[in-house]
Amino acid sequence: MATKRTRSPSPKPAQEIYRSSTIDHQTSSFTAAFSPSLSAQALQALPDFKTATHRIAAWRKPSRQKSLMPDSKVIYDSGHDDDGESWAGKRLSNVLNDTQASGAVVVARWYGGQNIGPIRFTHIENCAKEAIWKWKVAESERKKEQVSKKQKIDDEAKRKELVQALGERDFNIFALRKLLAEKKARLEDEDVAQPTPQKPQAYDRMSLEALLRVDKARDATIAFILKQIDKVDEQLKLVEALENDTQDLLKEEKEPTEEDLWKEMEEVRKEMKEAPSTPT
Repeated sequence: MATKRTRSPSPKPAQEIYRSSTIDHQTSSFTAAFSPSLSAQALQALPDFKTATHRIAAWRKPSRQKSLMPDSKVIYDSGHDDDGESWAGKRLSNVLNDTQASGAVVVARWYGGQNIGPIRFTHIENCAKEAIWKWKVAESERKKEQVSKKQKIDDEAKRKELVQALGERDFNIFALRKLLAEKKARLEDEDVAQPTPQKPQAYDRMSLEALLRVDKARDATIAFILKQIDKVDEQLKLVEALENDTQDLLKEEKEPTEEDLWKEMEEVRKEMKEAPSTPT
């Protein structure tokens, strides 16, 4: 009988824990741990917190409950655990709210037997704030890195797009130069001087900044050639108009044919016959 295959253990989620420095006051010590992903119970169970006299905790995480109102703010589930240090948990909850942090924070206190009064709450809050601040710094750096990676991806896509576009621009420029040469030859009644093809540019080796500069230069080149073509077209229209006027004048001033001369002589004879004779 085949044995049942055992399932491989699931990988543990990444544990993001941000710790504060330790504050020592007389015989008491305070240190904090914040995590955006772990629970407060998980932080209270950290090995180095096991010997602590108090492990004060607070949590503030997005609720699974959805608001019925459109465009409403995120609903948070929050709570705290004094763990024997009265009113300390509520102070940690206030720190989470004030810093708009989403996660759990635990402050461990080792009590050495000497009361230090209300200053203990200040130490508890400061430790929590430092741990949360370290998380915010790390989160900011992570977001910057994500933005940088996205920018690199976008730049590479833009670079590839420019490489392809510039290859097409070069072909269009060659075609426009050829058209301009043909029009100039027609204007000057000469043979067409074909433009010399340029060596293909290694655009794929250029940086994005260099490609952008070349792209701008190619735009200027195309605009210049189109302007030259328009100028030659205007000159061709003038030449064509002059040629038409010349042909019209030649038609009006053409020499009479032999038939025209005979008709003119017949008309003169007819006029002479019809004219009255004068007495001698």
